[in-house]
Amino acid sequence: MFGSVQQALKVGDLRTKILFTIMMILVFRIGAHVPVPGINPEAIQQLLSGQLFGFFDIISGGAFKRFSIFAMSITPYINASIIMQLLRVVIPRLDELSKEGEEGRKIITQYIRYGTVILAFIQALGMSFALGRAGALANPGFGSYMIISISLTAGTVFLMWIGERITENGIGNGISLLIFAGIVSRIPSQVSGVAQELSGGIIGYFNILLFIVIALLVIAAIVAVNEGQRRLPVQYAKRVVGRKLYGGQSTFLPLKVNAAGVIPIIFAMALMMFPATIGSWMPQTSKFNVFLNTYFHFGSVAYNLIYALLIVFFTYFYVAIIFNPMDVAENIKKYGGFVPGIRPGRPTAEYIDKVLSRLTLAGGIFLALIAILPNFVIGLTGITSLWFGGTALLIVVGVALDTMKQIESHLLLRNYEGFVK
Repeated sequence: MFGSVQQALKVGDLRTKILFTIMMILVFRIGAHVPVPGINPEAIQQLLSGQLFGFFDIISGGAFKRFSIFAMSITPYINASIIMQLLRVVIPRLDELSKEGEEGRKIITQYIRYGTVILAFIQALGMSFALGRAGALANPGFGSYMIISISLTAGTVFLMWIGERITENGIGNGISLLIFAGIVSRIPSQVSGVAQELSGGIIGYFNILLFIVIALLVIAAIVAVNEGQRRLPVQYAKRVVGRKLYGGQSTFLPLKVNAAGVIPIIFAMALMMFPATIGSWMPQTSKFNVFLNTYFHFGSVAYNLIYALLIVFFTYFYVAIIFNPMDVAENIKKYGGFVPGIRPGRPTAEYIDKVLSRLTLAGGIFLALIAILPNFVIGLTGITSLWFGGTALLIVVGVALDTMKQIESHLLLRNYEGFVK
């Protein structure tokens, strides 16, 4: 693997892409330390303490709790992209645009950009009002609200621009790499927190060893599920066109176990955060907040159960949007293919849907277990300073695998050995 990295750095254009990507990530890390004007840092630290905001702070690389200009990270862009995918099902024109090639994709990308700006400003405005009510603003007022909202929106738009530049001129998916960089950047400070717990006698070496074993097992499971797929055999009949014989070969239709990625977790997390967001607008002594703090707080049984069920539901929901068994069956039939033992057309679609439903259930349960993993890890190891999120690991491993595959494809095009020998 290290030899392949050396070969990658020797290739001129590939080296340029890698260096460009590193420089853009460096700009992102610098911006994560630029504070939003008009904020009381001490009040922010107290307000955003706790594990409820842990995941958002992780993916923003600490910018959320510092409340820098990148505090919202790239989440408005992700939300806008998800909404656009959902609208493609409702609005036929958008679905037609997605099938019109490069020009259609450019128009959809432009719509996503507009949506990102709108969602970012609405989210930033809500955050500024919530901070004003919590007393975290130096000078509460309309001017402060607008300055904070514009600053946060500009930070998100700038991150979106950086992500698109990485995708176009660098290596890997820019948006995913920004999230990856944010997660990885938090590791040193969290390891330092573990060292303080160890020196203070709060935890022992056995706790750390147990944590490492759990982390390695989870990483292995994530790799296995991400790469896991069910291959449905497809046989193509022989056809004579003129004097040439076409078809007759056997291939397969790959169905991934985790086809939805981390999207169901993001959907479910947005819904689970909604009650806490509503509660932030009410007094802490209100019945609603008392109910949340007693029965529906982060880590409670009810919270984890509903969270897991929502993840399974959104896994089915999202897979149903991105994968249409009837279209796949019709395409197979169109080119003279069939699944052995299954009649072409609707019976093939029903068979694919049956297999996909079972895979989706397994993938949804896996995502649910990954999402609620931090509570069990904290309970087993006693380590609280290291926010071990299975979701963060899922993103890190997935992005690392995708980026490695892209570098490998560049090397193979130049007859170099890839990472996998």
